[in-house]
Amino acid sequence: MTADAGNDPETVWEATATFLDDDSDAETVLADVLEVDAEHGTWLFEDIAADSGTFGELVSQGIVEKVDGEYRVADRDAVESALAGESLEAADDGGEGGVLAGFDPSLDIDLRAMAGLAGALTFLFVMRITQYRSVFRGDDVVSPGNDPYYYRYWMETLLAESTDPTNLDVIANMPDGVGGTRPLSHAVNWWLAAMLGGDQWAADMVAAWLPVVATLALGIVVYKLAVVITADVRIGLASVVLLAVAPVHAVYTGVGFIEHRLHQYLWLGVTLLALAWLAMDIQTRIEAGERGQRGAVSGHLQTPMTWLVAGVLGLSLGITTHLWGGSALMFIPLAAYIGLRAVVDAREGISPTLANLPVLVGVGIGAAISVWLHTNWEWHAGFVAYTPVMVFAGALAVVVLGEAWRRWQLHSVGLVAIEGVLAGIGLYLFRRMRPEDWARSQERADDLFLREGYTESVSLFTFDYGVIFGPLIQLGVGFYLGMAVFALVAVLVYRQYEPGWLLLVVYTGFWLVLATIQVRFAAQLIVPLSVLGGVGFVYLLSAVELARPLTVFRDKETTGAVADGGRRSSISVPGGTKASYLLVIGVLVCGFGLIYVPSLTSQITYTDAEYEANQAIQEFEEGVDREYPENFVLNEWPRNRMQNYHVNGESSSYGYARSNYNGFVGGASPDESYADFGNRVGYVVVTDRGGSVAQGTTQDQLLGDLGAGEQGLAHYRLLAVDDDRTAAAFAMVPGATIEGEAGANESVTVATEVRVDGRTLEYERTVESDGEGRFGVTIPYAGEYTVADETVTVTEAAVVDGETVSMGE
Repeated sequence: MTADAGNDPETVWEATATFLDDDSDAETVLADVLEVDAEHGTWLFEDIAADSGTFGELVSQGIVEKVDGEYRVADRDAVESALAGESLEAADDGGEGGVLAGFDPSLDIDLRAMAGLAGALTFLFVMRITQYRSVFRGDDVVSPGNDPYYYRYWMETLLAESTDPTNLDVIANMPDGVGGTRPLSHAVNWWLAAMLGGDQWAADMVAAWLPVVATLALGIVVYKLAVVITADVRIGLASVVLLAVAPVHAVYTGVGFIEHRLHQYLWLGVTLLALAWLAMDIQTRIEAGERGQRGAVSGHLQTPMTWLVAGVLGLSLGITTHLWGGSALMFIPLAAYIGLRAVVDAREGISPTLANLPVLVGVGIGAAISVWLHTNWEWHAGFVAYTPVMVFAGALAVVVLGEAWRRWQLHSVGLVAIEGVLAGIGLYLFRRMRPEDWARSQERADDLFLREGYTESVSLFTFDYGVIFGPLIQLGVGFYLGMAVFALVAVLVYRQYEPGWLLLVVYTGFWLVLATIQVRFAAQLIVPLSVLGGVGFVYLLSAVELARPLTVFRDKETTGAVADGGRRSSISVPGGTKASYLLVIGVLVCGFGLIYVPSLTSQITYTDAEYEANQAIQEFEEGVDREYPENFVLNEWPRNRMQNYHVNGESSSYGYARSNYNGFVGGASPDESYADFGNRVGYVVVTDRGGSVAQGTTQDQLLGDLGAGEQGLAHYRLLAVDDDRTAAAFAMVPGATIEGEAGANESVTVATEVRVDGRTLEYERTVESDGEGRFGVTIPYAGEYTVADETVTVTEAAVVDGETVSMGE
């Protein structure tokens, strides 16, 4: 129908889009109006279910027009396009634009949606810099945690070889310690630092800001992933918000936390987005009635965008392989998805081979990249590098089987069973034909799943938090919202052809299983789960009439709408009282994250006392200029790398501290430990471990008595301690030995007052002279000592160099 003058299609489309954004019941009203209009042509107000106020809005905005005393829709095409979230140009193109609406790049930018995304990303940014002041301390970037210093060490080691970002020899010939497990993470860190100039400032900036930048990029990917599957920007924005307030993800991606995880999470998101686009393009074409199923698949394969996305998928998979030691795990849900996708395609009567051809091409590209990097640059272990090849071979097998199942119209349960058998046979053959690689894979699995003593090694559902509260602390309320939707879509994909939801079900289920084993995997879980949680969040708002109803699960047969509902290109925020209610619900959903993100991230940052202890060590080190390992800092192993990075630059390992620190502080003879260490330890940092400390232990003597008191220590020189005695730093020195004479077998006390870190220490030591009256006592401080009725001056050089000072000289 052609609109009257003044009601041109563009005007009607814009008016309809505005009406949809401003009225939470707009979808229902317009659907009813369109249905009545299609049935009667012209109609009366009494024929529709809208109230008089809403009807007045439809007329005043030109969506509905009056004709001969009755009413009709001003332009059906414009109204239907706006209701479907399509542009008029898309409708004019015969549905091609509508098929791709919501996930094809477009120059038609929705400013309100982009403003919402900017706000969500700003919130994500703020939640990742909660520990800014703990990281940026003066001229230092103090990364939280222990492992980031391993990555900083290798980044700076590679920068020492070359600061030229075009010099690929640096990353093509990396040491075994770098190229063996996480080569690409180190390579990217080095390359970015080299791009910024390659100096210490560049290295510090990469260490500080790369985790945040990568997380913002992930936020954009998650937003797009949600919009691709649901075609609802509200869900996209909610997904980013839930990602922002997931405490476990914030811990691993906060400012300064440079590690392999920031790369891993980003490329997991890219992989999901590419797979989702390929799945939804076919599904939407089919539902739009594009020349039947065969025509829809053909159109999918003839679209250049399809092959561009397949290339992105291949690049993402190739990159993922070499990011971290457990990257083989990333291909398990991929293999499961392809296998189940072949099943649902065959069940729907769609050719699994053609429908999954772009995915197969993507996996093939990823396998080629992975193998090339392994064979040419010796990156990663062989069994990891060839994992994409095995997935590719298995994918070929299952799509061929799926093709047979489709042609013979067999029951899909049989195909699932055969795929399981094939997977078992593949693992058996791998074990028999590649026993060395199998053994290495077992070692990696043991390292990933069986190691203990780490906070992250407990289950997400740990009994320490009453099972159900662990997810709340680690992932926030979004976990429960997401799991409710997870159960719903799991049923949905069982009953209907929903490849996009199938993707989220497979990946969410896989990472949920791993997070049940170790909470460290909950950060991967939140990437797909945030989308499901976003659906739950928007549904919650719609249930209390603060948002338009969700149409993402609308019944296609009864409404004629596509499975992912009306495609909305914009958002609106209610005013007045509703805005207050929206804020309250937002705080309730995000509140736990707002509390636990700063709380959990603060647990891995370094306290003022620890930092000041490190500063004092560095200042002392400048005066003595020891060589490594003579300037090694011994402290608790989970925080050992930080102290050594800033003191001596050697932070590649914490093995020595892990093996020796507990035995050291639990012993009772610190000076004997000094002799046992030899030249292996130069400094000690002792921290409060909580609870009662046994009297007389090294922990008690150092942190309780500060190495002084009535019987001071000979080789421990206090450098810094805070008022609450949560951390104390000591330099281990040979000490100066005061020699003199007294009565035979007589107790001799040497004493002095020492000013250290703003406090006065009463230091004294008592020794017994021998049968001839001679004595010698070793002390760690320079200064004037009282010995009986005499005084003796000890120089700094005598203490540091282990010289002897004789009485009377």
